[in-house]
Amino acid sequence: MNFRRMEGSHIMENVIYDELRGRGLGVDVGVVPTGVRGKDGKVCRTQLEVDFVCDKGSKRYYVQSVLAMPTPEKREQEERSLLRIDDGFKKAIITKEGFEPHYDEHGVLTMNVYDFLLDANSLDF
Repeated sequence: MNFRRMEGSHIMENVIYDELRGRGLGVDVGVVPTGVRGKDGKVCRTQLEVDFVCDKGSKRYYVQSVLAMPTPEKREQEERSLLRIDDGFKKAIITKEGFEPHYDEHGVLTMNVYDFLLDANSLDF
């Protein structure tokens, strides 16, 4: 197990959490129930985690924190819980990778942690 990488992801999560709280948002961890069909055809109930569910007044944001998404499979893994949430609130992935904030075909905002930290309105981009 790569403890240095794991430590880095926890540090980034803590920085994001502190920033969200500093912006006056209530922050919780979210759980999304889901069913996965096994090889035997039976549905197994499981839960997916959302790193941060943030509320302020009538606004809500769902935020995933990830150091890197080097493959389409990793992006799909990080996006899976967000896409299972069936409401109209903003969904975002914050990563250490440096690229411009953008929305994907599912309406999920992806941005780097630096843009997130430097703009107090970054989740409303």
